[in-house]
Amino acid sequence: MSKGERRKVGERGQVTIPKELRERFGIKGGDDVVIHEEAGKLVIERSITREELAAGYRQRAQRTRELANELEGVSTEADENLGDAPEW
Repeated sequence: MSKGERRKVGERGQVTIPKELRERFGIKGGDDVVIHEEAGKLVIERSITREELAAGYRQRAQRTRELANELEGVSTEADENLGDAPEW
């Protein structure tokens, strides 16, 4: 697809997204897309699915658990080497 490919806007404001772009971005018939303005241009993005969102939350929760475990070890090590913080 060349930059600047022209498409006609239908009477109801509809535009067909070229097949090459639909395939490249994983957009299928019936999918939701997000349309917004960015730097004076109209942008169409594939919407994030519930499954993708849930997977992202699971990854974040796993990373949070890993960090908490790592910090627990650091805190225990600091207590063993430094003792309790002084009472000022």
